[in-house]
Amino acid sequence: MEHDGRGADPDKRTWRREFLAVRSGLPGDVVRAAGDALAERALGLPELAGARTVAAYVSVGGEPGTLALLDALRARGVRVLLPALLPDNDLDWGEYAGPDSLARVRHGGKMALFEPSGERLGPAAVTAADVVLLPGLAVDARGMRLGRGGGSYDRVLDRLERAGARPALVVLLYDTEVVARVPAEAHDRPVHAVVTPSGVRRFPRG
Repeated sequence: MEHDGRGADPDKRTWRREFLAVRSGLPGDVVRAAGDALAERALGLPELAGARTVAAYVSVGGEPGTLALLDALRARGVRVLLPALLPDNDLDWGEYAGPDSLARVRHGGKMALFEPSGERLGPAAVTAADVVLLPGLAVDARGMRLGRGGGSYDRVLDRLERAGARPALVVLLYDTEVVARVPAEAHDRPVHAVVTPSGVRRFPRG
């Protein structure tokens, strides 16, 4: 997919549709291989090497797989927090205790998500994270992330800022999803790094 940022940017809805269409066509073995490679790359990040608590997510559909990374972090003794979607699109959090601790939850007509089945810790639990792994569809040369549009992670980032928390913000993507520029709005915040199967790219921390 070629997006060089020249001319008028398509709106976010168009971009999301394009990236999701590409992901929907990926074979399962490509998704699994990307997840394994991502885990290996991400585990080498200094931020994760020193992390005691990591807020993450369980990949769904064509997203780059995260389960290998979640299990590797847990094996290191890291406390891994996973989101649970609330009716207003905010996120509650629970602790990951292995694949058996996940429940498949469908929220209305939305895609089914895998959420922690144990105790809910409250939306503010994310402020204890040393690293927050963010889902996304693309990231650009500025570190601006294109999300799915639900606003859940905008709330998370706002909550972190209001709490004075400064975790490392890392997005996990396929190589083709790192582009020159994505549409961004005033409230959008850059991430600090993107991990893809082929490597890591960092962005300045503000």
